[in-house]
Amino acid sequence: MQSLQQKASDWSGVDQNDAFSIDETNLFEKLGLQAFINLSTNFYNRVYEDEEEWFRSIFSNSTKEDAITNQYEFFVQRMGGPPLFSQRRGHPALIGRHRPFPVTHKAAERWLQHMQQALDSVTDIDEDSKIKMMNFFRHTAFFLVAGDELKNQNRGVACKHAANKPDAE
Repeated sequence: MQSLQQKASDWSGVDQNDAFSIDETNLFEKLGLQAFINLSTNFYNRVYEDEEEWFRSIFSNSTKEDAITNQYEFFVQRMGGPPLFSQRRGHPALIGRHRPFPVTHKAAERWLQHMQQALDSVTDIDEDSKIKMMNFFRHTAFFLVAGDELKNQNRGVACKHAANKPDAE
């Protein structure tokens, strides 16, 4: 059985080594907090103005301001900065936090389209960092798709303990 990371690489077209090249440089120290705030703000402005209702609806349980904060705090933490996200929200647990949402191939591609446009628009992130970040985002988006598919496969499957219990009479 393929691991979620292997599926993410296959589906995203991004090798794990390229996806995690963000760890070779402390991007937080290189770029600074404001670059991550600007990226997340630009991204969520696009998401909340998306013309596709099905896509906007994925984010409807959150205010744009909360979504921006959650994202930039996660990015800062993941890319070498202080653990802002964990201090406020606990462990990132990406698959678990995205469990309530339909994280499909189509949704991942739409998310990535907005993120690429946001990266292309911000001027305070250098080209090399943008490439590293986009590889990470692309791989991670499809890691979440793989996690969502695993969740859907396991729906309705009783745990091993429940499967051995006799039916109540």
